[in-house]
Amino acid sequence: MLRVLCVLCLMTLPAVCEPAAKYEVGTITDVKLHQSGEDNGSGVASYDVSVRVADTIYVVRYTDRLGTKTVQYAAGRELLLHVGKDTITYNDILGQSQELPIISQKPAPHAKQSK
Repeated sequence: MLRVLCVLCLMTLPAVCEPAAKYEVGTITDVKLHQSGEDNGSGVASYDVSVRVADTIYVVRYTDRLGTKTVQYAAGRELLLHVGKDTITYNDILGQSQELPIISQKPAPHAKQSK
């Protein structure tokens, strides 16, 4: 009886467990201040951040809610990202997941290898 119970538990466990999100290494390649057509006077800056993940460059919208402006100097930084259908998720310095909307994506140019 114990054996049957163990087999049932092992068979149902994968159905209950959700697969972990696949995180990949991404590199921030460019950061530009987002130029919106409206000025709401809130003082919260938004940036268009280009991130290269594998063979794709994604442009995401990052809103600097704390006003630190450190994202301006983030080009070249590598971080772990989860690429979803419409968003990219990363963990901030406190370990909290942050989702950024994907604005556009395009194939990344391949770097030429020198001989």
